[in-house]
Amino acid sequence: MTVSGNGAAGAPLLDPVGLLRYRDGFEEDGFTVVRGLFGADEIERLCEEFAALRAGGPVPGHFEPRAADIPGADPLHVWPRVMQPHRISEPARRMLLDARLRTVLEVLLGEEVLAAQSMFYFKPPGARGQALHQDNFYLRVEPGTCVAAWVACDVIDRANGGLEVVPGTHRMDLFCPELADPEVSFAREYVPPPPGLVPVPVDMRPGDVLFFNGSLVHGSQPNGTDDRFRRSFIGHYVGRSAERIGAFYPTLTMSGARVVLPESEGAGPCGTEFAPQGPH
Repeated sequence: MTVSGNGAAGAPLLDPVGLLRYRDGFEEDGFTVVRGLFGADEIERLCEEFAALRAGGPVPGHFEPRAADIPGADPLHVWPRVMQPHRISEPARRMLLDARLRTVLEVLLGEEVLAAQSMFYFKPPGARGQALHQDNFYLRVEPGTCVAAWVACDVIDRANGGLEVVPGTHRMDLFCPELADPEVSFAREYVPPPPGLVPVPVDMRPGDVLFFNGSLVHGSQPNGTDDRFRRSFIGHYVGRSAERIGAFYPTLTMSGARVVLPESEGAGPCGTEFAPQGPH
């Protein structure tokens, strides 16, 4: 399968007809890619914000690097992901609540959306990936599921650990994960592709956005390059009709107002990391 945007080359289609085409792909495959939704200058400024955040040192509960001065340290200990940056960074908050994301998400979901989580991945050269998994295994949105908006901040391909998705799994229930291989995945959970279904790589350029269903099985391989990061900003969203969500995901309207949803059971932060004392 060739993965490409549904819009004309060079510009996303956010007119009613173009949006319906994105919705059709989303409903059929569980994902859709909007090419060039954000400009190169916007992505550059966002990356500068996270470079400054990293240079400023740890932010407890959000960004906690370790082993930075130890030769041979795990790259993901030196460049860990930033959790819920919209709570500590105004540019991250603006990205999470961006009107362009809102426009696409409301068409995909058919209702008002709430923002539940933000993350920023640096994924430096040599970093492990994240084994195939389902996002709603962690968020536990009830009823229904969540939707991710995965914003590419670099040229992203198989070499530097781009995402892979398993079309069709969005129609399935949550799977009980197996234990991932800690040599290639920083997270413990692994969902094997169901029989007859295979992972499809999604190559992206800065400013492209991959929208996908929270039940869609997806993941990434390690960054096998020597000099290329694979930076990305991720937002998770739910429909306004959601009744419960994990406590780790306090929801906001897309105008920034807090909306309190009852807590669902079994939720946790996205991706349960292997213990630091493990192989890495």
